[in-house]
Amino acid sequence: MSSNEILLKSSRLYLILDTEVADYSRLLTIAEKAASSGADIVQLRDKKGSAKDILKFSKNILKILREKIPYIVNDRVDLALVTDAQGVHLGQDDLDIGFARRLMGKKAVIGASCQTLQAAKEAEAEGADYIGFGSVFETFTKPGRSPMDLNVLKEVINKIKIPVFPIGGINQENIKNLLQIGIKRAAVCRAILQSQDTGMATKSFADLLR
Repeated sequence: MSSNEILLKSSRLYLILDTEVADYSRLLTIAEKAASSGADIVQLRDKKGSAKDILKFSKNILKILREKIPYIVNDRVDLALVTDAQGVHLGQDDLDIGFARRLMGKKAVIGASCQTLQAAKEAEAEGADYIGFGSVFETFTKPGRSPMDLNVLKEVINKIKIPVFPIGGINQENIKNLLQIGIKRAAVCRAILQSQDTGMATKSFADLLR
């Protein structure tokens, strides 16, 4: 079993640090609390930031995390490489997974966003380390996307061998719907970032998923 497989097998709570929800300064504070409160992976999602800003943030967060948990950059393979991030998360319109792997090497963690079982199968075959699957519920991040039939999610969980993190609008209430069908992983954004006590919110999700 590779180091990535070992890491991801034990990972349950994937925290999305979205700059549309909080600014860089607050995201750094949240990341520090989350790293000591049960988050297993953190990802920066910054669709509008400049390369300079993302580089600065990445260097700062890596100092905070100190390799406690992996730091993933959304979309940008080039910036993930330059900052020594542990990996990259790719959408359907980003670089091919195989090409990203050739650039980043075997040790990098590479994730892929998928909305169908077929897309998840293809990402797995291309060498993705994990799948972000959704949106499972209504979410401000993808306002035009309808919530998912959880039977589809369950089928993906059962048929895909690599870890699958449901994503999209997951909060303290609706995560119970995931737990009821045996799901033990989740990617969470606003329910933690907008909480008054982000450390406590992180711990609460982490406890539910373990």
